[in-house]
Amino acid sequence: MIRFKQIKVREDISEEKVFNLICDKYGIDKSIIISWRIFKKSIDARDKNDIHYSYSVDIEVMMEKEQIIYRSIKNKNNIEIIEKQEVKPISVKRKSKFKPVIIGAGPAGLFAALTFVENGIQPIILEQGKKVEERKKDVDEFFKTGKLNTKSNVQFGEGGAGTFSDGKLTTGINNKLCGKVIEEFINFGAPKQIAYISKPHIGTDNLINIIKNMREEIIRSGGEFLFNEKAIDFEIENNRIKSVISDKRKIETDTVILAIGHSARDTFEKLYEKGVNMEKKNFSVGVRIEHKQEMINKSQYSEKTKLKLPPAEYKLAYHGEDGRSCYTFCMCPGGVVVGSSSDEHTVVTNGMSRFARDGENANSAILVNVTPDDFKGDSPLEGIYFQKDLEEKAYKLGGKNYFAPVQRVEDFLQNRKSEFIGEVKPTYMPGVTLSNLNEILPDFVSKTLKEGIVYFDKRIKGFADKDAILTGVETRSSSPVKIPRNERLVSNIDGIYPCGEGAGYAGGIMSAAVDGIKCAIEVLTID
Repeated sequence: MIRFKQIKVREDISEEKVFNLICDKYGIDKSIIISWRIFKKSIDARDKNDIHYSYSVDIEVMMEKEQIIYRSIKNKNNIEIIEKQEVKPISVKRKSKFKPVIIGAGPAGLFAALTFVENGIQPIILEQGKKVEERKKDVDEFFKTGKLNTKSNVQFGEGGAGTFSDGKLTTGINNKLCGKVIEEFINFGAPKQIAYISKPHIGTDNLINIIKNMREEIIRSGGEFLFNEKAIDFEIENNRIKSVISDKRKIETDTVILAIGHSARDTFEKLYEKGVNMEKKNFSVGVRIEHKQEMINKSQYSEKTKLKLPPAEYKLAYHGEDGRSCYTFCMCPGGVVVGSSSDEHTVVTNGMSRFARDGENANSAILVNVTPDDFKGDSPLEGIYFQKDLEEKAYKLGGKNYFAPVQRVEDFLQNRKSEFIGEVKPTYMPGVTLSNLNEILPDFVSKTLKEGIVYFDKRIKGFADKDAILTGVETRSSSPVKIPRNERLVSNIDGIYPCGEGAGYAGGIMSAAVDGIKCAIEVLTID
């Protein structure tokens, strides 16, 4: 297979025409082509006078012709011969009489379950929340009325926290299993373009149906879902898991994949009580910022391009002289800020976009790093208590009704309460309260946020616009706890596999899904 990289295209044309353009440019006879695919498509907007698409295209030709074509091309800077990336089949050795139990039906849990059923093992998936379509009703009810269901919300339920976000599949990991995850998403209904666009996303509207399709396939293959059922205890004997106890039954097992997510706080406490090793870890807290999407588009693309470009994104970072960092996270073009509380009397924010990303505002988290040195106490759960304290303060500042405290950027920088909303209208649901976020944020967070916002304005003109809206608080970007595991991915309790984002081994949908597959493979390959 020959990969043609960095093919510049300065017009909106079909994939077929991109393929034809390459064949014409390099004189490739189409009769010897076996297959072709778009490997990557990105937007190069570094030069605002020459914004263009950059394509990489893989063309598979008859083996005896491959070297002939490659040698005939004089300039090989952007061309290479590659091998097909294939995931090796799993050699299943598991002989246990017990079914593995997966706790949590987020991406880690679902992809672990898919891996099991694809290899003839029938897992039990324990999920305290509801099926995704029923969960959506509870989420919509909270957005409309502020009535919180603590077991079915933006954090808890089938699909995990990523379902009500933007469905981003960007990741920093480099693993062959990423291709497997993309393939599965497409098989269950995701748009095919996620296989090659540089920053793929699925959108909340698509994810709901995709997750439902995954569940139905797992059930068809013998997997069992126990929804509205919470793991409340664990029976451990001779340092080995013997059973999972839910609020409805006892499930005997020798294998537990612990895919509980980053917000299952009472489960973390129970595991710690039962002797599962845990560690504090770094995480981040901050706020959501909203701008007009039109402003972001103009800044990122300029007004000169004639291309029909998608809503613009950004990713920014600032490093302060005192060692603190501030960065944007989970940027949602054309999206909304949503209420993501899972505990009573707390306010938590997140961002969400539909696949079209056609909303008026852009939003992103702006986060400041928090380290274990910022906590009081020795418990590995101190980070959880730090988060919750901040969320409870936001609840009180917002009016004790799940409304979020909001503030204009100008007022935040001047440390004064906002008295009115300007051009940028907040999108947070169920509602907002004009506030001064400096009153609840730790001093080091406020200070670094202010420095970061001013710095980011140099990168994106208008970022520090006086009417940009800050909504507090964002605390759940990652888990504040890590559950150590050995080279076989097992914790200090034999048979318990800490997995995904909650255990500290992932940072988004893609990496969580990959980790779920990895844990399932370890279970399958043990004699």
